[in-house]
Amino acid sequence: MADRPPLPLLVSRALVALAFEAALLAWGLGSVHVLATSPRALALLAVWGVTGITLGVTRPVRGQDVSRSERDPLAMLALALLPLAIPGVAAWGGRIGRWPLPAPDALGWLGVALSAIGLWIRVSAMRQLGARFSPLLAVQREHTLERTGCYAVVRHPGYMGALLASWGAAIVFGSALALPLALAMTVFQIDRVRREEALLAGHFGDAWRDYSSRTGALLPRLMGRRAPPERQEK
Repeated sequence: MADRPPLPLLVSRALVALAFEAALLAWGLGSVHVLATSPRALALLAVWGVTGITLGVTRPVRGQDVSRSERDPLAMLALALLPLAIPGVAAWGGRIGRWPLPAPDALGWLGVALSAIGLWIRVSAMRQLGARFSPLLAVQREHTLERTGCYAVVRHPGYMGALLASWGAAIVFGSALALPLALAMTVFQIDRVRREEALLAGHFGDAWRDYSSRTGALLPRLMGRRAPPERQEK
Protein backbone atom coordinates (compact mmCIF):
# COMPACT_ATOMS: atom_id res chain seq x y z
CA MET A 1 0.00 0.00 0.00
CA ALA A 2 1.35 3.40 -0.96
CA ASP A 3 1.67 6.08 1.70
CA ARG A 4 -0.99 8.76 1.59
CA PRO A 5 0.37 12.28 0.97
CA PRO A 6 -0.08 14.68 3.91
CA LEU A 7 -3.42 16.42 4.19
CA PRO A 8 -2.09 19.95 3.41
CA LEU A 9 -0.61 18.63 0.16
CA LEU A 10 -3.89 16.98 -0.83
CA VAL A 11 -5.83 20.17 -0.15
CA SER A 12 -3.21 22.24 -1.98
CA ARG A 13 -3.51 20.05 -5.07
CA ALA A 14 -7.28 20.47 -5.07
CA LEU A 15 -6.94 24.25 -4.71
CA VAL A 16 -4.42 24.47 -7.56
CA ALA A 17 -6.83 22.56 -9.81
CA LEU A 18 -9.64 24.87 -8.69
CA ALA A 19 -7.54 27.95 -9.48
CA PHE A 20 -6.93 26.63 -13.00
CA GLU A 21 -10.65 26.00 -13.50
CA ALA A 22 -11.42 29.48 -12.15
CA ALA A 23 -8.95 31.01 -14.63
CA LEU A 24 -10.68 29.27 -17.53
CA LEU A 25 -14.04 30.47 -16.26
CA ALA A 26 -12.74 34.04 -15.85
CA TRP A 27 -11.51 33.93 -19.45
CA GLY A 28 -14.96 32.92 -20.62
CA LEU A 29 -16.69 35.60 -18.57
CA GLY A 30 -14.24 38.28 -19.63
CA SER A 31 -12.52 39.15 -16.35
CA VAL A 32 -11.89 38.07 -12.78
CA HIS A 33 -14.20 40.88 -11.63
CA VAL A 34 -17.13 39.45 -13.60
CA LEU A 35 -16.32 36.02 -12.19
CA ALA A 36 -16.32 37.39 -8.64
CA THR A 37 -19.73 39.07 -9.13
CA SER A 38 -21.49 36.18 -10.90
CA PRO A 39 -23.57 34.11 -8.45
CA ARG A 40 -23.79 31.14 -10.81
CA ALA A 41 -20.05 31.18 -11.51
CA LEU A 42 -19.29 31.33 -7.79
CA ALA A 43 -21.74 28.50 -7.16
CA LEU A 44 -19.96 26.37 -9.77
CA LEU A 45 -16.59 27.12 -8.18
CA ALA A 46 -17.95 26.16 -4.77
CA VAL A 47 -19.21 22.85 -6.15
CA TRP A 48 -15.87 22.16 -7.86
CA GLY A 49 -13.92 23.08 -4.76
CA VAL A 50 -15.91 20.86 -2.42
CA THR A 51 -15.73 18.02 -4.94
CA GLY A 52 -11.98 18.28 -5.44
CA ILE A 53 -11.13 18.50 -1.75
CA THR A 54 -13.53 15.69 -0.81
CA LEU A 55 -12.11 13.37 -3.45
CA GLY A 56 -8.51 14.23 -2.67
CA VAL A 57 -8.92 13.73 1.07
CA THR A 58 -11.10 10.61 1.09
CA ARG A 59 -9.92 8.57 -1.86
CA PRO A 60 -7.63 5.72 -0.75
CA VAL A 61 -4.11 5.52 -2.17
CA ARG A 62 -3.08 2.01 -3.15
CA GLY A 63 -1.23 0.40 -6.01
CA GLN A 64 -3.19 -1.45 -8.68
CA ASP A 65 -2.48 -4.99 -9.84
CA VAL A 66 -3.70 -4.90 -13.43
CA SER A 67 -4.06 -8.21 -15.22
CA ARG A 68 -5.53 -6.93 -18.47
CA SER A 69 -5.86 -3.45 -19.94
CA GLU A 70 -6.72 -1.65 -23.15
CA ARG A 71 -5.37 1.74 -24.18
CA ASP A 72 -7.62 4.45 -25.63
CA PRO A 73 -5.45 7.61 -25.56
CA LEU A 74 -7.74 9.70 -27.77
CA ALA A 75 -10.79 9.03 -25.60
CA MET A 76 -8.82 9.62 -22.40
CA LEU A 77 -7.56 12.96 -23.74
CA ALA A 78 -11.03 14.01 -24.88
CA LEU A 79 -12.66 12.99 -21.61
CA ALA A 80 -10.02 14.96 -19.69
CA LEU A 81 -10.10 18.15 -21.78
CA LEU A 82 -13.78 18.46 -22.68
CA PRO A 83 -15.03 18.88 -19.08
CA LEU A 84 -12.41 21.62 -18.61
CA ALA A 85 -13.42 23.43 -21.80
CA ILE A 86 -17.20 23.26 -21.43
CA PRO A 87 -17.71 25.83 -18.61
CA GLY A 88 -15.40 28.40 -20.18
CA VAL A 89 -16.98 28.06 -23.62
CA ALA A 90 -20.45 28.25 -22.05
CA ALA A 91 -19.45 31.42 -20.18
CA TRP A 92 -17.98 32.93 -23.35
CA GLY A 93 -21.18 32.12 -25.27
CA GLY A 94 -23.22 33.84 -22.59
CA ARG A 95 -20.95 36.89 -22.63
CA ILE A 96 -21.14 37.42 -26.40
CA GLY A 97 -24.82 36.46 -26.61
CA ARG A 98 -24.25 33.54 -28.98
CA TRP A 99 -26.95 30.85 -29.26
CA PRO A 100 -29.02 32.16 -26.31
CA LEU A 101 -31.14 29.70 -24.37
CA PRO A 102 -34.70 30.44 -23.19
CA ALA A 103 -35.18 31.40 -19.53
CA PRO A 104 -31.43 31.74 -18.97
CA ASP A 105 -31.65 32.35 -15.22
CA ALA A 106 -33.82 29.32 -14.52
CA LEU A 107 -31.83 27.10 -16.88
CA GLY A 108 -28.59 28.48 -15.45
CA TRP A 109 -29.43 27.47 -11.91
CA LEU A 110 -30.73 24.14 -13.18
CA GLY A 111 -27.29 23.71 -14.76
CA VAL A 112 -25.60 24.41 -11.44
CA ALA A 113 -27.84 21.84 -9.75
CA LEU A 114 -27.14 19.22 -12.44
CA SER A 115 -23.41 19.83 -12.09
CA ALA A 116 -23.59 19.42 -8.32
CA ILE A 117 -25.68 16.24 -8.54
CA GLY A 118 -23.48 14.79 -11.28
CA LEU A 119 -20.25 15.41 -9.40
CA TRP A 120 -21.76 14.02 -6.19
CA ILE A 121 -22.68 10.82 -8.06
CA ARG A 122 -19.23 10.60 -9.64
CA VAL A 123 -17.38 11.11 -6.37
CA SER A 124 -19.67 8.62 -4.61
CA ALA A 125 -18.92 6.01 -7.27
CA MET A 126 -15.17 6.64 -7.12
CA ARG A 127 -15.16 6.44 -3.32
CA GLN A 128 -17.17 3.24 -3.44
CA LEU A 129 -14.61 1.61 -5.72
CA GLY A 130 -11.70 3.10 -3.80
CA ALA A 131 -8.33 1.85 -5.05
CA ARG A 132 -10.08 -0.25 -7.66
CA PHE A 133 -11.02 2.85 -9.62
CA SER A 134 -8.78 3.43 -12.64
CA PRO A 135 -8.83 5.97 -15.47
CA LEU A 136 -7.64 3.15 -17.74
CA LEU A 137 -9.72 0.45 -19.37
CA ALA A 138 -8.39 -2.28 -17.11
CA VAL A 139 -9.25 -5.43 -15.21
CA GLN A 140 -7.31 -6.01 -12.01
CA ARG A 141 -6.38 -9.33 -10.45
CA GLU A 142 -8.61 -10.91 -7.80
CA HIS A 143 -11.65 -8.71 -7.92
CA THR A 144 -15.38 -9.30 -8.29
CA LEU A 145 -18.35 -7.34 -9.53
CA GLU A 146 -19.51 -4.27 -7.62
CA ARG A 147 -23.29 -4.44 -7.32
CA THR A 148 -23.98 -2.44 -4.19
CA GLY A 149 -25.02 1.17 -3.74
CA CYS A 150 -25.37 3.11 -6.98
CA TYR A 151 -23.93 0.13 -8.86
CA ALA A 152 -27.10 -1.80 -8.01
CA VAL A 153 -29.03 0.20 -10.60
CA VAL A 154 -26.41 1.67 -12.96
CA ARG A 155 -23.29 -0.10 -14.23
CA HIS A 156 -21.30 3.09 -14.76
CA PRO A 157 -22.51 5.71 -12.25
CA GLY A 158 -19.20 7.57 -12.38
CA TYR A 159 -19.57 8.11 -16.12
CA MET A 160 -23.21 9.07 -15.68
CA GLY A 161 -22.22 11.65 -13.06
CA ALA A 162 -19.54 13.13 -15.32
CA LEU A 163 -22.05 13.53 -18.15
CA LEU A 164 -24.63 15.16 -15.89
CA ALA A 165 -22.01 17.59 -14.62
CA SER A 166 -20.87 18.46 -18.15
CA TRP A 167 -24.36 18.98 -19.58
CA GLY A 168 -25.21 21.07 -16.52
CA ALA A 169 -22.12 23.25 -16.91
CA ALA A 170 -22.96 23.73 -20.60
CA ILE A 171 -26.20 25.60 -19.79
CA VAL A 172 -25.18 27.56 -16.69
CA PHE A 173 -24.57 30.84 -18.53
CA GLY A 174 -27.62 30.92 -20.78
CA SER A 175 -25.88 29.95 -24.02
CA ALA A 176 -26.01 26.75 -26.08
CA LEU A 177 -22.50 27.32 -27.47
CA ALA A 178 -20.97 24.59 -25.27
CA LEU A 179 -23.69 22.00 -25.99
CA PRO A 180 -21.78 20.54 -28.99
CA LEU A 181 -18.85 19.93 -26.64
CA ALA A 182 -21.15 18.16 -24.17
CA LEU A 183 -22.50 16.09 -27.06
CA ALA A 184 -18.97 15.21 -28.16
CA MET A 185 -18.17 14.14 -24.60
CA THR A 186 -21.27 11.96 -24.58
CA VAL A 187 -20.17 10.26 -27.81
CA PHE A 188 -16.70 9.55 -26.40
CA GLN A 189 -18.21 8.35 -23.11
CA ILE A 190 -20.63 5.96 -24.80
CA ASP A 191 -17.79 4.52 -26.89
CA ARG A 192 -15.71 4.07 -23.73
CA VAL A 193 -18.62 2.31 -22.04
CA ARG A 194 -18.93 -0.03 -25.02
CA ARG A 195 -15.23 -0.91 -24.95
CA GLU A 196 -15.14 -1.28 -21.18
CA GLU A 197 -18.17 -3.54 -21.15
CA ALA A 198 -16.58 -5.78 -23.80
CA LEU A 199 -13.51 -6.07 -21.55
CA LEU A 200 -15.58 -6.83 -18.46
CA ALA A 201 -17.80 -9.31 -20.30
CA GLY A 202 -14.72 -11.18 -21.46
CA HIS A 203 -13.44 -11.38 -17.89
CA PHE A 204 -16.62 -12.04 -15.90
CA GLY A 205 -18.61 -14.00 -18.51
CA ASP A 206 -22.07 -15.07 -17.39
CA ALA A 207 -21.86 -13.07 -14.15
CA TRP A 208 -21.44 -9.87 -16.16
CA ARG A 209 -24.19 -10.74 -18.62
CA ASP A 210 -26.58 -11.45 -15.74
CA TYR A 211 -25.63 -8.17 -14.04
CA SER A 212 -25.99 -6.14 -17.24
CA SER A 213 -29.41 -7.68 -17.93
CA ARG A 214 -30.67 -6.23 -14.63
CA THR A 215 -29.12 -2.76 -14.79
CA GLY A 216 -28.74 0.17 -17.15
CA ALA A 217 -25.35 1.28 -18.45
CA LEU A 218 -25.74 5.02 -17.81
CA LEU A 219 -29.39 5.30 -16.73
CA PRO A 220 -31.41 3.07 -14.40
CA ARG A 221 -33.67 0.52 -16.04
CA LEU A 222 -37.36 1.21 -15.56
CA MET A 223 -38.01 -2.50 -15.08
CA GLY A 224 -35.76 -5.18 -13.69
CA ARG A 225 -34.67 -7.02 -10.58
CA ARG A 226 -31.99 -5.72 -8.28
CA ALA A 227 -28.76 -7.69 -8.49
CA PRO A 228 -27.35 -9.34 -5.35
CA PRO A 229 -24.37 -7.62 -3.72
CA GLU A 230 -20.90 -8.44 -5.05
CA ARG A 231 -17.88 -6.35 -6.00
CA GLN A 232 -16.49 -5.06 -9.26
CA GLU A 233 -13.28 -3.51 -10.51
CA LYS A 234 -14.59 -0.48 -12.43
